[in-house]
Amino acid sequence: MSDITATRSVAIALADERQAMQEGHVFLDEKCLLLAGAMLLELRRFDEARGRLQALQSEAAAALAAALGRHGLQALQCYPALPPNAITLAVKQRLLLNVPLLDARTGREPVALAQPAYVSPEAEDCRMAFLALTQQLVVMAAMSGNLTRLYLDYRRSVRRVRALQDVLLPELDAEISEIETQLEELERDELLGARWHPTGSALRSFSMNDGRKQ
Repeated sequence: MSDITATRSVAIALADERQAMQEGHVFLDEKCLLLAGAMLLELRRFDEARGRLQALQSEAAAALAAALGRHGLQALQCYPALPPNAITLAVKQRLLLNVPLLDARTGREPVALAQPAYVSPEAEDCRMAFLALTQQLVVMAAMSGNLTRLYLDYRRSVRRVRALQDVLLPELDAEISEIETQLEELERDELLGARWHPTGSALRSFSMNDGRKQ
């Protein structure tokens, strides 16, 4: 049983609260659909990027094998590597239902390198192959972060939808129904009381008429 006093104003307030709660439920349900669609789109982009990554991995492995065959392990380890600033990163942020999504793009910046003792096309190809592989990994890292944030927000929204649908709305409906029942009982009691207990003026009129008859 509810501890709330059954009054018409309380019933109206609870009905307004239920309306707001129902609108929130509809919004969260639509949000879940939008987030699920965004995850599918981002997942397709990630799968395409992963296919590109696998191709780059194969190219890098072949280039590394050729460079090792030309220089050997020790000589290749001494070959000058590209510095970190050889890759430029541009990140653009966009919001989807307050979920931050990042689009990353990479570029190549010309940098001065130390002259190796022995320059070979195999070593240069190996260096450029691993540079392209690193660029692809950076782009995919942004996609992976997008998928993680979308999934976490989707799970939170689903939990809220279920809480509204399975707990809060049914409890509020039961409370409204209980108050409406109490109000109907009070109104019925008032009608019965008015029928069996006439007003003072009616009693006086009945007494005067009875006196005239006597």
